[in-house]
Amino acid sequence: MSGRAPSRPVGTATRGTTHPNRLRRMDRWIAQAHAPVLRRADEAPLAIDLGYGAAPWTAVELMLRLRRTRPDAEVVGLEIDPARVAAARPYERHGLSFRRGGFELPVERAPLLIRAANVLRQYPEEQVAGVWAQLRERLAPGGLLVEGTCDEIGRRHVWVTLGAEGPRTVTFAARLASLTRPSDLAERLPKALIHRNVPGEPVHAFLRDFDRAWAGAAPYAALGARQRWIRAAHSLGGDWPLTDDPRRRRQGELTVPWTALAPRGWPG
Repeated sequence: MSGRAPSRPVGTATRGTTHPNRLRRMDRWIAQAHAPVLRRADEAPLAIDLGYGAAPWTAVELMLRLRRTRPDAEVVGLEIDPARVAAARPYERHGLSFRRGGFELPVERAPLLIRAANVLRQYPEEQVAGVWAQLRERLAPGGLLVEGTCDEIGRRHVWVTLGAEGPRTVTFAARLASLTRPSDLAERLPKALIHRNVPGEPVHAFLRDFDRAWAGAAPYAALGARQRWIRAAHSLGGDWPLTDDPRRRRQGELTVPWTALAPRGWPG
């Protein structure tokens, strides 16, 4: 971005809800999917935890998980509320810092990762594409923006992964033992999709077909929820373009190209 940085953070303070290990599924996916880029970075890769909430747990955990892949990874946690920044400061250490900031990202160099979890749910749907574009412009070459929503303790999570060119994929992740059917994840769809879970929209058709595949895989429930999920995903793959490594499905994950689920008339 060019020009003078905004004099105040851009955006609205999050509700602040947080919990230890809430974002472990997203973090695990990021650390594995983004590992080649992290390893190739010429300098210590920078990650942004945007809107980490009322406590610093998610930023601390992101740093620890990224450092399993890249020991010199650095994380900056950003929050608009200055009281939250002050409360997080005692947790700072080498490679982990906290600042007041929003979508303008007040950092000195381009990040290889921006994670925005449970941030855009409170914004109008029509603002999402603009926020995505603003954040994507700040990415370092090869960088990722990961934006999504999860429940309070991280059992159900859906996120969109974006590169500099735009949205790439949508990932559904769940603690399978707590799942009645795949469409239980609908309540955790990111803002770009949650209001589109209606007849005539691709995401509605996808969740409908996933539920049907799940029902068809009911005999595998005797082998456990994981085997049922894997079988349902295999069946679903006959009608939908799944992009994930089948080994990821053992973790209770499924990834679909954004183009398959993009809302009708989506501007992005």
